[in-house]
This record gives sequence, C-alpha cells and structure tokens, in this order.
Amino acid sequence: MIWKLLRQHISVPQLAGFFFANLCGMVIVLLSVQFYRDVIPVFTQGDSFIKKDFVIVSKRVSTIGTFVGKSTSFSDADIADIERQPFTKSVGRFLPTRFKVYAGMGMQGVRMSTDMFFESVPDAYVDVKLDRWHFDPSQDVIPIIIPRNYLNLYNFGFAQSRNLPQLSEGVMGMVNLDIRIMGNGQMKMMKGNIVGFSNRLNTILVPESFIEWANAQYGTGEEVKPSRLIVEVNNPTDDRIAKYFKERGYETEGDQLDAGKTTWFLKVVTGIVISVGLLISILSFYILMLSIYLLLQKNTTKLENLLLIGYSPARVARPYQLLTIVLNLLVFGLGIGAVILARGSYMEILTGLYPDAGAATILPALAVGFIIFVVVSLLNIVIIRRKINAIWLRK
Repeated sequence: MIWKLLRQHISVPQLAGFFFANLCGMVIVLLSVQFYRDVIPVFTQGDSFIKKDFVIVSKRVSTIGTFVGKSTSFSDADIADIERQPFTKSVGRFLPTRFKVYAGMGMQGVRMSTDMFFESVPDAYVDVKLDRWHFDPSQDVIPIIIPRNYLNLYNFGFAQSRNLPQLSEGVMGMVNLDIRIMGNGQMKMMKGNIVGFSNRLNTILVPESFIEWANAQYGTGEEVKPSRLIVEVNNPTDDRIAKYFKERGYETEGDQLDAGKTTWFLKVVTGIVISVGLLISILSFYILMLSIYLLLQKNTTKLENLLLIGYSPARVARPYQLLTIVLNLLVFGLGIGAVILARGSYMEILTGLYPDAGAATILPALAVGFIIFVVVSLLNIVIIRRKINAIWLRK
C-alpha cells in the first residue's frame, strides 16, 4: 500500500538513465577485469612481457678491441654500478660453460651432430615454466631451453632444403639429444631434453645448477666473468636507461626497450579503460541519488503524513531502498551476462594463440561485480535512510 502511494511521482526516464549508465560502467569494469584474468597466463607464464621488463646487456665488440685483446666481460665493479642505477630492480649474470659440448640427434636415417655451447641464468629470469627445470647429477639428463627462432630456422630453412619433416614445439619436447661433455681430461655422455622455447633469451640455456656442477667437474678451474647481463628495469620508457648504456658503450639485444615501451603503454591504456568504467559507475550512482532525492522532494507531504500517523522512518524508506536494490541487481545480472557473451567472442581467438589463456573462470568478474553491487546498494540504503530521518526530525 505504501509503495502504491509513493510510486506516483517516479520518473521513468531518470531511472532509465541511471540504469543504462550504470550498466555501461559495470560492463566496462567487469570486462576489463575478466579480460586481464584471462590473458594473465600469457604475461606470467612462458614469454612474459607484462609481468617484468628485462634488458639483455653486453659490451660492444670493436675492431680495435679485437686486435688489442680488450675484454668484453663485466667486472664486479661494472655489475655493482648497474645495480646502483635508479632504473634497476635486479641484475642476473649469464654463466657460460668452461668445457667442450657436443650434441647429436638422428632423424629418418639422417644423423646430425654439432659443437654446442651452454649458458645459464638465475631461474628468476627464465621465461618458461619451471616445473621441469631442474638438474639431478644422478640421472644424467640435462633440461635445455632453446630460442624459439632456432626452431623456426630449422623448420623453414634446414628442414625444407633437406626434405626433412618440420617439428612442432610439442614434438621437440619428446626428442632426446645425445650430449657429450669433455674437459679436464674427462668425458661424459648425457641426454638432453628440450623443456621449453624462449623468446627473451637468445642462447641455449641449461639450469644454473648444471653449469656449476659441470664446471667444477670438467671445467678449467678459471674464474668465469659474465660477458652478458640480464637487467630487470622498473620502467623501460625511462630515458636514463638508453643514455646510461650509450655512455658506457653497452649494447642491448633486439628491440627490448621498444617492446618495454609498448608494454608500458598497454598498462596505461588498461588503467584508463578501468578508470573510465568506474567514473561512469560513479556518475550513474549520482544520477540515481538525484532521482531519489527529487522523488522524495515530490513526496515530502506524503512522507510527513506517514511519519505522523506512526510509520517508522525505516518502514517509509524501505520502498525506495528496495527500488535501488532491484535496479542494482538487474545491472549486476545483465553486466555479467554481457561479459559472458563478450568473453565467448574473444576467448576463441585467445585460446587459439595461447591455450593456457583459457584456464581462468568467470569468478573474477563475478567477485568484482558483487562487490560493486553490495557497495553501491549499501550507499543507496544509507543515503535514503538519512534523507527520511531528516524529514522525520524536521517534523
């Protein structure tokens, strides 16, 4: 009966404006959160470019330096100086082998063998899953990570010219390499197992524990200075990075600084999109509050009469509170539905490019949407109740 009495002055266009504005903001926020959660495996597993920003640094090899025998290794002082720079988060060293390595593999009657080299970096800088990235000297199996462009060179260069089958990453993971290591008057046969492919590190990687063990057993015993470093930076767009490396004659591999700038812009765009969604939601909240205030103003006389005849402020406020809760609940439900539809469209493309991207569920969007629903609804309830209490106290 109270609802029938108070609903006469409800402005449908105002409530519709709130509804669609809030729905738009809700969809933008939830879709941004869900999309981020869906693609996070691409950035945090395998070839990560958003989780961290890395720069591989080496000293420039000059013609004069070649003739005079100038060292291209980094001293402890060089590394300490890089670590002190404000743009540096951490520095890892490439550790080379101090013994000879030979590798062989047979395929369709063709035996391929070659001299090889190994390097290692600390596990924190490896850009593949680490579940198989460990070495046990008692098993004689060496986990190996190779650059992805090595596989491309084989598939689209060597294999085609020799009429050999092209190999996928999955097939390469099942191939065992015959590894022979020699040094310090000793020789050992081992198996090499390719456990991943790197886009970041252009070298043949083995675990750091293997390098340390093998150098101690088969190495020359000389202290090895790293000739390359991998530097994790705070912000790849910092112009001090390029300036510092240029002043000291250091070189960076590939276009890592340019890729870092792209990453930074992607982060900025994502933050802007979420901010716009939140701004629209906040504005829609004010539209609803304005509509409720206008409705209360129009019904002031009726509200005063209801309070005078004995209705409590809570009872009088309940119809307006229920109205806002229902509207917010509709926005929440339709927002989740829109996210599910949009997610179905982009997940087909995303899983085709990266299968691990489909591991996330819709729970992140549900959780964020529910939190927004609860917060907005509670604010609506409190503000409406305070307005009714103000009318009651005035009387």
